[in-house]
Amino acid sequence: MTKNMKIKDIAERLSTIKEPSDPFLDQCKMDDRKGVSDLLLKWNNHYQKELHLQKAFKQMCTNETELRKQGFSIVAGIDEVGRGPLAGPVVACAVILPEDFYCLGLTDSKQLSETKRNHFFDIIRDQAMAIGTGIIDNEEIDKINIYEATKKAMLMAVRNLSILPDYLLIDAMKLETPVPQLSIIKGDSKSISIAAASIIAKVTRDQMMKEYAVQYPHYAFEKNMGYGTKAHLEGLEQFGITPWHRRSFSPVKEMS
Repeated sequence: MTKNMKIKDIAERLSTIKEPSDPFLDQCKMDDRKGVSDLLLKWNNHYQKELHLQKAFKQMCTNETELRKQGFSIVAGIDEVGRGPLAGPVVACAVILPEDFYCLGLTDSKQLSETKRNHFFDIIRDQAMAIGTGIIDNEEIDKINIYEATKKAMLMAVRNLSILPDYLLIDAMKLETPVPQLSIIKGDSKSISIAAASIIAKVTRDQMMKEYAVQYPHYAFEKNMGYGTKAHLEGLEQFGITPWHRRSFSPVKEMS
């Protein structure tokens, strides 16, 4: 009986239990100590959260699962980061995940904290079959426009994969390539491969902007990542345009 156990020992035992059918949980329910009741509530909340994450992960894998059933074994997810900022490059990434990839909580990079993104970045880098990155700088963005630059970065990311994919899942874009593809609106929250690509692209670009911030500290690049925040606009007004600014974007265009 748990009544003969210390609260901390019960907590330690509960931390090892994975299923609600475990008889130890029934023993805990018969223990009328508040500390035990609190531990049971905590365990149940954690269990329900895990169920939700498992369901969400399975849903995120739907496209990849269906494509593998159709015979496509090397599926690459593609996403980009940096279409809207006033400064810095657009960065695209293509990621091929193994069929047994399992990572609860992985989703669209925009929905995650920086700590979570960095955590998932390491997991993806360790477990992915292949990762390709494409970077188009601000000068080329100004020459060919952001839409064309985004497509070019995505195609570059695919070419930089060490494994040739037999199918592409792309976030809201269509690419001129012989490889079969599916464009998914808000794909980074609907496809695990696209979500993985969004993480790699986001962390890669953020690191670049933080490096630019060391060279040009008056624009808060390390915080806004080149987007037109108040601090960024004030920096532009006071210190002018840097080599990383997109001169085809307003209000930079009007200051050139």
